[in-house]
Amino acid sequence: MKRPKQLGLDFVQHGGRRKGAGRKTTASRPLVSHKARPTFEKPAAVHVTVRVDVHVWNLRSQRSYRLIKACFADALGRFGLRIIQFSVQGNHVHLIVEADSSAALSRGMQGLCIRLAKALNRLMERKGHVFADHFHSRILATPTELVNAIAYVLGNHAHHFGGKPARDAYSSAALDAEGRERVLSHPRTWLLRSGWRRARTRPQWLRLE
Repeated sequence: MKRPKQLGLDFVQHGGRRKGAGRKTTASRPLVSHKARPTFEKPAAVHVTVRVDVHVWNLRSQRSYRLIKACFADALGRFGLRIIQFSVQGNHVHLIVEADSSAALSRGMQGLCIRLAKALNRLMERKGHVFADHFHSRILATPTELVNAIAYVLGNHAHHFGGKPARDAYSSAALDAEGRERVLSHPRTWLLRSGWRRARTRPQWLRLE
């Protein structure tokens, strides 16, 4: 007597690595690596870049820029994140920040991005996502790294639009004393307060005093 052939059953698998899993980027090309960021437990200087999606209006317009500065002011020093310098480009924002820890960097940027998204959506009279991907960050550990990053941020408009890296109207370099007090935080770390003076080189046009 023949025994019936046992049929194999395909069980649905949950969890683990599988093809196509994970958060999908809304941008037309991959932007930011989703690998775990380096962790740090004491205040550090960080260069942060965050990019908006293609449907978002030009950030280098007066109506958008006013809202962005207001969001910076409202987020001043919250969650252990302090904005030290910034520049606003057409579809992305560069920040030099001081974060108390890697957790503070994540919380602070999450809070700031939520503020920016709500403000820009109100301006555009729409709902939905605003940013194309996660923010990109790079820790600045030495005076030379810091000065080079600040020069890149404040001179970024020349990189995109040409010309000399003079004072950009859409950056922290163009703020007057009152504007700096309202939008920017005072750094606490040695590197951002005075250590930058030990950088090996500094562009002649860059004024940090």
